[in-house]
Amino acid sequence: MRRMLADSTFLRVYAALLLALVLTFGLAMLGYLVVDQVRREHYRERLASAPMVLLSTLVGEVAPLERPAWLERQSERLNIALILHGSDTLDINYFQRARLQEGRPLVERDGHGTWHLWRQVPGEAVILEAMFEQLTEQQMRGLVDSLRGWLESVPDPDRRLQALVDKQSLPITLSPDPPEDLDERQAERLRGGEVVLRLEPVERSLSAHARLLSLGDEGTGTRWLQVGPVHAFDTMPLTLTLGLVLISLMLLAGAIYLIVRGVEARMARLEKAATRIAGGYLDTRVKVDSSDFMGRLGMAFNGMAAQVQSLIRAQQEMIRAVSHELRTPVARIRFAVQMVDDMTEQEAVRRQLEGIDNDIEELDQLIDEILTYARLGSDNASGVRLETDSVDCRAMAERVVEALAPLHPRIRLSVAPGAEVEVVAEPRYLQRALQNLVANACRHAEGRVLIHLSQDARAVRLDVEDDGPGVPEGHRMEVFKPFARLDDSRTRRSGGYGLGLSIVQKIMLWHGGSVVVDDSPRLGGARFSLLLPVTTQVVRKGPVT
Repeated sequence: MRRMLADSTFLRVYAALLLALVLTFGLAMLGYLVVDQVRREHYRERLASAPMVLLSTLVGEVAPLERPAWLERQSERLNIALILHGSDTLDINYFQRARLQEGRPLVERDGHGTWHLWRQVPGEAVILEAMFEQLTEQQMRGLVDSLRGWLESVPDPDRRLQALVDKQSLPITLSPDPPEDLDERQAERLRGGEVVLRLEPVERSLSAHARLLSLGDEGTGTRWLQVGPVHAFDTMPLTLTLGLVLISLMLLAGAIYLIVRGVEARMARLEKAATRIAGGYLDTRVKVDSSDFMGRLGMAFNGMAAQVQSLIRAQQEMIRAVSHELRTPVARIRFAVQMVDDMTEQEAVRRQLEGIDNDIEELDQLIDEILTYARLGSDNASGVRLETDSVDCRAMAERVVEALAPLHPRIRLSVAPGAEVEVVAEPRYLQRALQNLVANACRHAEGRVLIHLSQDARAVRLDVEDDGPGVPEGHRMEVFKPFARLDDSRTRRSGGYGLGLSIVQKIMLWHGGSVVVDDSPRLGGARFSLLLPVTTQVVRKGPVT
């Protein structure tokens, strides 16, 4: 199974998603149980607060010597075991003791199913404990009857009742009007002095009613006591359930995102490597850190990249070797032409020899271009880094104009005025690229070539514009192919070998930039633009592989 998970990306992703689902479900159930337990504890404390506040208040009003007998009578009457403990003798932890000191009750159920309720007697270091198996109707009637008896025995029952209500959360009210919605039998029992319990099945609540004789300063008046309603425990409200479901879905979505993000990150590395190889960086390889499908894909990708790099390197080496070998017979032909020129005086022969010499010079220049193109391709395929430095583009453009102006006397070469522009590049190759563009523009211009320099926050731009016929839009990508010539405006009669623009494109790709061609907005002809990214990195070391 472990081997299958290691070799299969699908099984690993499926197992991870299944694990995320199980963990999310487990966390959701744990959260549900924790929230439900907290709500149960709060509900029990709320139910226990009213009787314990009443009983502890009644105990506090009994003389210490009479408390044992009072507790025994109340225990028999309510069927609830009532015991008093010293606060130091009770075995409770720090947090439980702090809750008792705050006037809050403690509620626990032991292993035998017996409920234990504790509350500190107000103003004393004594804790009252109540124990019972289950809450019965007799106990509820007895507690309400005890409350009624206490209210009838104290002066100003409304104020005392309000003080009691403030210490617990169960609603208790005194009203001069009898309760409504009682049937005749319940109303008769209530008038007879009994404690009446009323159950509301729809609302799932229980309330207790009792008749109270309040002896005040103004005389005797009948008052009606109501305890409750006490609502049944609701396991989980809809809003809280939806909240837990929403949190669970968010956790599950986060887990799935992390799992899919890991797969996407590996695919992104593969995509980045493919993009770099497409850009000419054939030394790029993908890091393989597993033996699953993605790992095997990475190994196959690396093998493909190595094979492509090897083939291109072999091709470039062959081109370089052939170009070098061509120099020897070309040199011999030049030497033979010079000997024939020295041996003859005939003007017609000399004119032919001069034409042959020009062809040999053109062939030499073509060999130089092929060698440059092969060297750029070979270095790029081998992963050789450029030796870069900060280049003053305006000074470089002036040098190019100074070198090419004498060769094209009919063309007015100029550099547009503007601010200084600097870029990090290989000085010799960048000047070669600009010089190739200017030479290409001079061959096709009618009378003017303009170099314009500009810079923004992201790139440096070197524009070479001419007033020639321009480049048709459908052929603007073809002009950068090796030995490519157009059939209309830029033909073989214009000169060149079809490698100059290809060399420019390779130089720019090696620098991480690009070369584009469009229409000149200033001169109306073609505009070739060198685009270089703005960077502050300067590498002054030699080439590395």
